Amino acid sequence: MSSSPIPTEKQHWASLQEAGTFAGLKFLFFLNKYFGRKMYSLVIYPVALYFVIFKRVSRQASQKFLLLHWQKNPEFWKGKPGCWSSVLHFKQFAEAILDKGLAWSAEIAEEDFVIDDISVIDALMQDERGQLIIGTHFGNLEYCRGFMQRYKNKVINILVYDKHSANFVQIMQKVNPDSRINVFQVDEFDVATILLLKQKIDDGEWVFIAGDRIPLAGLEHTVDVTFLDKKAPLPIGPYLLAKALACPVKLMFGYRHPQLEEGKVYFEVVPFVDKLTFARKDRQEKLQGYAQQFISSLEKHCLQAPYQWFNFYDFWASDSSIKENQKEYVKESVNG
Repeated sequence: MSSSPIPTEKQHWASLQEAGTFAGLKFLFFLNKYFGRKMYSLVIYPVALYFVIFKRVSRQASQKFLLLHWQKNPEFWKGKPGCWSSVLHFKQFAEAILDKGLAWSAEIAEEDFVIDDISVIDALMQDERGQLIIGTHFGNLEYCRGFMQRYKNKVINILVYDKHSANFVQIMQKVNPDSRINVFQVDEFDVATILLLKQKIDDGEWVFIAGDRIPLAGLEHTVDVTFLDKKAPLPIGPYLLAKALACPVKLMFGYRHPQLEEGKVYFEVVPFVDKLTFARKDRQEKLQGYAQQFISSLEKHCLQAPYQWFNFYDFWASDSSIKENQKEYVKESVNG
Protein backbone atom coordinates (compact mmCIF):
# COMPACT_ATOMS: atom_id res chain seq x y z
CA MET A 1 0.00 0.00 0.00
CA SER A 2 1.28 3.47 -0.75
CA SER A 3 2.70 5.42 2.17
CA SER A 4 3.10 8.81 0.49
CA PRO A 5 2.29 12.07 2.31
CA ILE A 6 -1.38 13.05 2.26
CA PRO A 7 -2.14 15.76 -0.32
CA THR A 8 -3.66 18.93 1.05
CA GLU A 9 -7.15 19.95 -0.04
CA LYS A 10 -5.75 22.37 -2.63
CA GLN A 11 -3.72 19.56 -4.16
CA HIS A 12 -6.63 17.13 -4.33
CA TRP A 13 -8.75 16.67 -7.46
CA ALA A 14 -11.94 17.05 -5.41
CA SER A 15 -11.13 20.69 -4.63
CA LEU A 16 -10.60 21.61 -8.27
CA GLN A 17 -13.15 23.86 -9.93
CA GLU A 18 -15.30 21.95 -12.39
CA ALA A 19 -15.76 23.48 -15.83
CA GLY A 20 -19.27 24.69 -16.54
CA THR A 21 -22.03 26.33 -14.51
CA PHE A 22 -25.72 25.79 -13.96
CA ALA A 23 -26.39 28.49 -16.57
CA GLY A 24 -24.15 26.61 -18.98
CA LEU A 25 -26.05 23.37 -18.34
CA LYS A 26 -29.37 25.12 -18.93
CA PHE A 27 -28.04 26.45 -22.24
CA LEU A 28 -26.96 22.97 -23.35
CA PHE A 29 -30.36 21.52 -22.46
CA PHE A 30 -32.04 24.43 -24.29
CA LEU A 31 -30.06 23.65 -27.44
CA ASN A 32 -31.07 20.01 -27.34
CA LYS A 33 -34.74 20.70 -26.55
CA TYR A 34 -35.38 23.27 -29.27
CA PHE A 35 -32.83 22.42 -31.96
CA GLY A 36 -32.30 18.69 -31.50
CA ARG A 37 -29.38 16.43 -30.73
CA LYS A 38 -27.67 16.94 -34.09
CA MET A 39 -27.49 20.70 -33.62
CA TYR A 40 -26.29 20.22 -30.05
CA SER A 41 -23.52 17.88 -31.23
CA LEU A 42 -22.46 20.42 -33.85
CA VAL A 43 -22.40 23.39 -31.46
CA ILE A 44 -20.23 21.66 -28.86
CA TYR A 45 -17.30 21.18 -31.28
CA PRO A 46 -16.02 24.74 -30.57
CA VAL A 47 -16.43 24.06 -26.85
CA ALA A 48 -14.32 20.91 -27.15
CA LEU A 49 -11.73 22.81 -29.19
CA TYR A 50 -11.58 25.49 -26.50
CA PHE A 51 -10.73 22.87 -23.89
CA VAL A 52 -7.94 21.45 -26.03
CA ILE A 53 -6.42 24.89 -26.63
CA PHE A 54 -6.78 26.51 -23.21
CA LYS A 55 -7.07 23.66 -20.63
CA ARG A 56 -3.52 22.33 -20.69
CA VAL A 57 -3.78 19.88 -17.79
CA SER A 58 -7.03 18.38 -19.06
CA ARG A 59 -5.60 18.17 -22.58
CA GLN A 60 -2.46 16.45 -21.34
CA ALA A 61 -4.52 14.00 -19.29
CA SER A 62 -6.64 13.19 -22.33
CA GLN A 63 -3.64 12.70 -24.57
CA LYS A 64 -1.82 10.54 -22.03
CA PHE A 65 -4.82 8.25 -21.67
CA LEU A 66 -5.45 8.04 -25.42
CA LEU A 67 -1.78 7.28 -26.15
CA LEU A 68 -1.73 4.51 -23.54
CA HIS A 69 -4.90 3.14 -25.10
CA TRP A 70 -3.30 3.28 -28.55
CA GLN A 71 -0.28 1.34 -27.29
CA LYS A 72 -2.53 -1.28 -25.66
CA ASN A 73 -5.10 -1.56 -28.47
CA PRO A 74 -3.65 -0.13 -31.73
CA GLU A 75 -6.31 -1.97 -33.76
CA PHE A 76 -8.90 0.54 -32.54
CA TRP A 77 -7.08 3.45 -34.14
CA LYS A 78 -6.42 4.46 -37.75
CA GLY A 79 -3.33 6.32 -36.58
CA LYS A 80 -1.60 7.63 -33.48
CA PRO A 81 -4.06 9.80 -31.49
CA GLY A 82 -3.24 13.51 -31.46
CA CYS A 83 -4.91 16.84 -30.64
CA TRP A 84 -7.96 16.13 -32.80
CA SER A 85 -8.49 12.90 -30.86
CA SER A 86 -8.63 15.00 -27.68
CA VAL A 87 -11.21 17.28 -29.34
CA LEU A 88 -13.36 14.22 -29.98
CA HIS A 89 -12.70 13.09 -26.40
CA PHE A 90 -13.97 16.37 -24.92
CA LYS A 91 -16.90 16.34 -27.33
CA GLN A 92 -17.97 12.96 -25.93
CA PHE A 93 -17.72 14.42 -22.44
CA ALA A 94 -20.08 17.23 -23.44
CA GLU A 95 -22.46 14.64 -24.91
CA ALA A 96 -22.34 12.75 -21.61
CA ILE A 97 -23.21 15.91 -19.66
CA LEU A 98 -26.39 16.24 -21.69
CA ASP A 99 -27.12 12.54 -21.21
CA LYS A 100 -26.81 12.98 -17.45
CA GLY A 101 -29.43 15.70 -17.48
CA LEU A 102 -31.76 13.74 -19.74
CA ALA A 103 -31.39 10.66 -17.54
CA TRP A 104 -32.73 12.69 -14.62
CA SER A 105 -35.47 14.60 -16.43
CA ALA A 106 -37.09 11.87 -18.54
CA GLU A 107 -37.63 8.15 -18.59
CA ILE A 108 -35.10 6.16 -20.57
CA ALA A 109 -36.90 3.69 -22.78
CA GLU A 110 -36.10 0.02 -22.25
CA GLU A 111 -35.34 -0.41 -25.95
CA ASP A 112 -32.55 2.19 -25.68
CA PHE A 113 -30.45 -0.27 -23.69
CA VAL A 114 -28.30 -3.07 -25.03
CA ILE A 115 -27.86 -5.34 -22.03
CA ASP A 116 -24.88 -7.63 -21.76
CA ASP A 117 -26.62 -10.34 -19.69
CA ILE A 118 -30.28 -9.84 -18.87
CA SER A 119 -30.26 -12.76 -16.41
CA VAL A 120 -27.84 -10.86 -14.16
CA ILE A 121 -30.09 -7.78 -14.29
CA ASP A 122 -33.18 -9.83 -13.46
CA ALA A 123 -31.44 -11.52 -10.55
CA LEU A 124 -30.31 -8.15 -9.19
CA MET A 125 -33.77 -6.61 -9.42
CA GLN A 126 -35.39 -9.60 -7.72
CA ASP A 127 -32.85 -9.61 -4.91
CA GLU A 128 -34.42 -7.86 -1.91
CA ARG A 129 -31.09 -7.41 -0.16
CA GLY A 130 -29.32 -4.08 -0.11
CA GLN A 131 -26.49 -3.74 -2.63
CA LEU A 132 -23.24 -1.80 -2.84
CA ILE A 133 -22.69 -0.72 -6.45
CA ILE A 134 -19.21 0.37 -7.48
CA GLY A 135 -19.26 2.67 -10.49
CA THR A 136 -16.76 4.77 -12.39
CA HIS A 137 -16.22 8.07 -14.21
CA PHE A 138 -16.37 6.09 -17.43
CA GLY A 139 -19.53 6.46 -19.46
CA ASN A 140 -22.64 7.57 -17.59
CA LEU A 141 -23.78 5.89 -14.41
CA GLU A 142 -26.97 7.97 -14.46
CA TYR A 143 -28.27 5.49 -17.02
CA CYS A 144 -29.14 3.28 -14.06
CA ARG A 145 -32.23 5.47 -13.72
CA GLY A 146 -33.54 3.85 -16.88
CA PHE A 147 -33.99 0.72 -14.85
CA MET A 148 -35.26 2.57 -11.81
CA GLN A 149 -38.32 3.63 -13.81
CA ARG A 150 -39.32 -0.02 -14.03
CA TYR A 151 -38.54 -0.87 -10.40
CA LYS A 152 -40.05 1.91 -8.33
CA ASN A 153 -39.38 0.09 -5.05
CA LYS A 154 -35.60 0.45 -5.41
CA VAL A 155 -33.95 3.40 -3.67
CA ILE A 156 -30.48 4.57 -4.68
CA ASN A 157 -28.07 6.43 -2.42
CA ILE A 158 -25.10 8.04 -4.18
CA LEU A 159 -21.90 8.79 -2.27
CA VAL A 160 -19.80 11.62 -3.70
CA TYR A 161 -16.49 13.01 -2.48
CA ASP A 162 -16.70 16.50 -3.96
CA LYS A 163 -19.21 19.32 -3.69
CA HIS A 164 -19.42 19.78 -7.48
CA SER A 165 -20.96 16.34 -8.02
CA ALA A 166 -23.28 16.84 -5.07
CA ASN A 167 -24.43 20.19 -6.47
CA PHE A 168 -25.11 18.67 -9.88
CA VAL A 169 -27.22 15.85 -8.42
CA GLN A 170 -29.16 18.29 -6.24
CA ILE A 171 -29.88 20.44 -9.29
CA MET A 172 -31.13 17.39 -11.16
CA GLN A 173 -33.31 16.39 -8.21
CA LYS A 174 -35.08 19.74 -8.61
CA VAL A 175 -35.65 18.86 -12.26
CA ASN A 176 -37.24 15.57 -11.21
CA PRO A 177 -38.43 15.71 -7.58
CA ASP A 178 -40.04 12.26 -7.91
CA SER A 179 -36.65 10.62 -8.26
CA ARG A 180 -35.87 7.93 -5.68
CA ILE A 181 -32.19 8.89 -5.64
CA ASN A 182 -30.47 10.44 -2.61
CA VAL A 183 -27.02 12.03 -2.61
CA PHE A 184 -24.55 12.16 0.28
CA GLN A 185 -21.36 14.18 0.21
CA VAL A 186 -18.80 12.32 2.34
CA ASP A 187 -15.32 13.41 3.33
CA GLU A 188 -14.59 10.21 5.24
CA PHE A 189 -16.37 7.09 6.45
CA ASP A 190 -16.80 7.76 10.14
CA VAL A 191 -18.88 5.61 12.49
CA ALA A 192 -22.03 7.69 12.02
CA THR A 193 -21.81 7.46 8.22
CA ILE A 194 -21.23 3.70 8.32
CA LEU A 195 -24.20 3.18 10.62
CA LEU A 196 -26.43 5.30 8.36
CA LEU A 197 -25.41 3.36 5.27
CA LYS A 198 -25.75 0.04 7.08
CA GLN A 199 -29.35 0.91 7.95
CA LYS A 200 -30.06 1.72 4.31
CA ILE A 201 -28.54 -1.58 3.21
CA ASP A 202 -30.61 -3.44 5.82
CA ASP A 203 -33.70 -1.70 4.39
CA GLY A 204 -32.90 -3.15 0.96
CA GLU A 205 -31.60 0.09 -0.58
CA TRP A 206 -28.64 0.46 -2.95
CA VAL A 207 -25.52 2.46 -2.23
CA PHE A 208 -23.41 3.75 -5.14
CA ILE A 209 -19.76 4.71 -4.81
CA ALA A 210 -17.10 5.51 -7.42
CA GLY A 211 -14.08 3.23 -7.41
CA ASP A 212 -11.74 5.27 -9.60
CA ARG A 213 -11.00 8.50 -7.70
CA ILE A 214 -8.36 9.04 -5.00
CA PRO A 215 -10.10 9.74 -1.66
CA LEU A 216 -9.79 12.99 0.27
CA ALA A 217 -7.55 11.20 2.77
CA GLY A 218 -4.89 10.94 0.07
CA LEU A 219 -2.57 8.35 -1.39
CA GLU A 220 -1.97 6.52 1.87
CA HIS A 221 -5.52 5.16 1.47
CA THR A 222 -4.81 3.63 -1.94
CA VAL A 223 -3.23 0.55 -3.43
CA ASP A 224 -1.30 0.33 -6.67
CA VAL A 225 -2.94 -1.46 -9.59
CA THR A 226 -2.04 -1.98 -13.23
CA PHE A 227 -4.20 -0.11 -15.73
CA LEU A 228 -3.28 0.02 -19.43
CA ASP A 229 0.07 -1.59 -18.50
CA LYS A 230 0.99 1.27 -16.14
CA LYS A 231 0.77 1.51 -12.35
CA ALA A 232 -1.96 3.72 -10.93
CA PRO A 233 -3.28 4.39 -7.39
CA LEU A 234 -6.84 3.27 -6.62
CA PRO A 235 -8.85 3.93 -3.44
CA ILE A 236 -9.45 1.15 -0.92
CA GLY A 237 -12.53 2.90 0.48
CA PRO A 238 -15.12 0.98 -1.58
CA TYR A 239 -13.79 -2.36 -0.34
CA LEU A 240 -13.49 -1.32 3.29
CA LEU A 241 -17.06 -0.02 3.04
CA ALA A 242 -18.19 -3.30 1.48
CA LYS A 243 -16.66 -5.22 4.37
CA ALA A 244 -18.38 -2.98 6.92
CA LEU A 245 -21.77 -3.21 5.20
CA ALA A 246 -21.49 -7.00 4.73
CA CYS A 247 -23.66 -6.91 1.61
CA PRO A 248 -23.45 -8.08 -2.01
CA VAL A 249 -21.23 -5.97 -4.24
CA LYS A 250 -21.76 -5.31 -7.95
CA LEU A 251 -19.92 -3.34 -10.61
CA MET A 252 -22.04 -1.31 -13.05
CA PHE A 253 -21.17 0.11 -16.47
CA GLY A 254 -23.35 2.19 -18.77
CA TYR A 255 -21.94 3.98 -21.83
CA ARG A 256 -22.26 4.83 -25.50
CA HIS A 257 -20.53 1.98 -27.28
CA PRO A 258 -19.01 3.01 -30.65
CA GLN A 259 -20.24 -0.18 -32.35
CA LEU A 260 -23.85 0.26 -31.29
CA GLU A 261 -26.58 2.08 -33.17
CA GLU A 262 -26.70 5.81 -32.40
CA GLY A 263 -28.66 6.53 -29.26
CA LYS A 264 -28.19 3.04 -27.81
CA VAL A 265 -26.59 2.50 -24.42
CA TYR A 266 -24.49 -0.53 -23.54
CA PHE A 267 -25.29 -1.66 -20.00
CA GLU A 268 -23.64 -4.30 -17.85
CA VAL A 269 -23.85 -5.36 -14.23
CA VAL A 270 -20.93 -7.49 -13.03
CA PRO A 271 -21.32 -9.60 -9.87
CA PHE A 272 -18.24 -8.78 -7.77
CA VAL A 273 -18.55 -10.58 -4.42
CA ASP A 274 -21.55 -11.76 -2.42
CA LYS A 275 -19.82 -10.78 0.81
CA LEU A 276 -16.41 -9.17 1.00
CA THR A 277 -14.18 -10.48 3.79
CA PHE A 278 -10.52 -10.53 4.73
CA ALA A 279 -8.41 -11.10 7.83
CA ARG A 280 -6.02 -8.54 9.30
CA LYS A 281 -3.00 -10.57 8.25
CA ASP A 282 -3.92 -10.58 4.55
CA ARG A 283 -5.64 -7.17 4.49
CA GLN A 284 -3.25 -5.46 2.07
CA GLU A 285 -3.09 -8.38 -0.33
CA LYS A 286 -6.87 -8.75 -0.43
CA LEU A 287 -7.50 -5.02 -0.91
CA GLN A 288 -5.01 -4.90 -3.75
CA GLY A 289 -6.66 -7.94 -5.32
CA TYR A 290 -10.15 -6.42 -5.13
CA ALA A 291 -8.90 -3.12 -6.58
CA GLN A 292 -7.15 -4.91 -9.42
CA GLN A 293 -10.28 -6.95 -10.13
CA PHE A 294 -12.26 -3.71 -10.40
CA ILE A 295 -9.77 -1.93 -12.65
CA SER A 296 -9.42 -4.96 -14.92
CA SER A 297 -13.18 -4.90 -15.52
CA LEU A 298 -13.00 -1.17 -16.21
CA GLU A 299 -10.07 -1.63 -18.60
CA LYS A 300 -12.05 -4.16 -20.64
CA HIS A 301 -14.67 -1.50 -21.36
CA CYS A 302 -12.16 1.32 -21.86
CA LEU A 303 -10.45 -0.69 -24.58
CA GLN A 304 -13.74 -0.81 -26.49
CA ALA A 305 -14.79 2.83 -25.98
CA PRO A 306 -11.83 5.09 -25.06
CA TYR A 307 -13.70 8.35 -25.65
CA GLN A 308 -16.02 7.43 -22.75
CA TRP A 309 -13.17 7.87 -20.23
CA PHE A 310 -13.88 11.06 -18.27
CA ASN A 311 -11.07 11.27 -15.70
CA PHE A 312 -9.40 14.43 -17.00
CA TYR A 313 -6.46 14.46 -14.61
CA ASP A 314 -3.25 12.42 -14.50
CA PHE A 315 -4.74 9.11 -13.40
CA TRP A 316 -1.28 7.55 -13.04
CA ALA A 317 0.31 10.48 -11.18
CA SER A 318 2.71 10.04 -8.27
CA ASP A 319 2.15 12.08 -5.12
CA SER A 320 4.59 14.82 -6.18
CA SER A 321 3.19 15.11 -9.69
CA ILE A 322 -0.37 15.23 -8.37
CA LYS A 323 0.56 18.41 -6.55
CA GLU A 324 2.02 20.10 -9.63
CA ASN A 325 -0.70 18.78 -11.96
CA GLN A 326 -3.57 19.96 -9.84
CA LYS A 327 -2.08 23.37 -9.07
CA GLU A 328 -1.99 23.99 -12.83
CA TYR A 329 -5.55 22.71 -13.19
CA VAL A 330 -6.75 25.17 -10.55
CA LYS A 331 -5.05 28.06 -12.38
CA GLU A 332 -6.70 27.05 -15.65
CA SER A 333 -10.13 26.76 -14.03
CA VAL A 334 -9.89 30.17 -12.37
CA ASN A 335 -8.54 31.89 -15.48
CA GLY A 336 -10.79 30.04 -17.92
